[in-house]
Amino acid sequence: MSRSIITGIDIGTHHVKVVITDGDGKRTEKNNQPKILAVGIAESRGLRHGYILNIADVVSSIRQAVSQAEKKADVKVRKAFISIGGIGLGGVSSTSSVIISRADSEITALDIKKVQEQCEKDIPAAASLNKKIIHSIPVQYKVDGKVVLGKPEGMRGNKFEIKTLYITCLEHHLNDIIEAVEEAGISVQDVMASPIAASLVTLTKSQKVAGCVLANIGAETVSIAVFENNIPVSLEVFPIGSTDITNDIALGLKVPLEEAEQIKIGAITGASYPRKKLEEIISARLSDIFELIEAHLKKIGRNGLLPAGIILTGGGSGLSGIEEMAKNSLRLPSRIGAISLGLPEKQGLRDSAWAVAYGLCILGMHADPDVPIDTSSRIFANSKKTLVAWLKQFLP
Repeated sequence: MSRSIITGIDIGTHHVKVVITDGDGKRTEKNNQPKILAVGIAESRGLRHGYILNIADVVSSIRQAVSQAEKKADVKVRKAFISIGGIGLGGVSSTSSVIISRADSEITALDIKKVQEQCEKDIPAAASLNKKIIHSIPVQYKVDGKVVLGKPEGMRGNKFEIKTLYITCLEHHLNDIIEAVEEAGISVQDVMASPIAASLVTLTKSQKVAGCVLANIGAETVSIAVFENNIPVSLEVFPIGSTDITNDIALGLKVPLEEAEQIKIGAITGASYPRKKLEEIISARLSDIFELIEAHLKKIGRNGLLPAGIILTGGGSGLSGIEEMAKNSLRLPSRIGAISLGLPEKQGLRDSAWAVAYGLCILGMHADPDVPIDTSSRIFANSKKTLVAWLKQFLP
């Protein structure tokens, strides 16, 4: 019996993670999400801070992770949804307005389209140079200066205004990632920003409505996405990660990098190194990370004002004491993001490091199969699609 297979591939700096799900209608009973058939993981090679240095190495890593998942699921992966992250990813907000065109002052779909096009044109040149828009998200509508709750179409007024968040990526990084996946023999169905994909399984609707920040502490980058009213309102990536902590431990304790990594994750315990000094080293680097997050929240006017707090994910979120440090540094509620993917323990899906790959499968479950990506010209037919409409359909 043939099955509708949905595959998500998360190409990170530390690992390539693959999740294969069954998309033919079978869902986990708990949350109506796609049933996982298998996962695969391989060490990432040829990447630095999320961008490709050696495409052949990246292709090899993708093939290894996909092959591992294929064997477990007993299926052949021919197409997949992929994530884009790294320091080339970012968010920029733009605000524009138009005069309502109809004589009776009623807002039509044409007015909405016109203001969206104008908003995109008004993105500062410095923020769009060499970049491609992968998501456009309307954050706020106003009619005659008053905020609109819900859809503006059908309302009346003179001046129609929109504020939009554009999630962008360096175009050559995006092209390189797609090329690597295709060289591994897999067709790219769609691309999604890593923080948005992760949010589909790590955040609840109530958290996104109240306001929260999702922080993914990866190997070489920390990405954050700020949510309010159930939509992302800001996104940022910082060139710092848990590998920097490993390097600091190696220097501070005068131990090899491999041993420093084991000490960091708690695999090596005992009195062979000064515990207090280790805690000071880790705390210093985490303070740097939280200072960057706090500075960004201050920049967008949300510091100390997100009721659902900060949710920590990624490999670096497993560090001892990180929750308390985040709470004290940001003056916000703090917790480690947890996901339940309904897999046996032996499958190895124990933490939220898999959130991006599984989030991509949820995207695939609701994607329009009739809107293909034109990968030959690297221009996405649906790259600027509005996330809001379909996100609200299936988020918890």
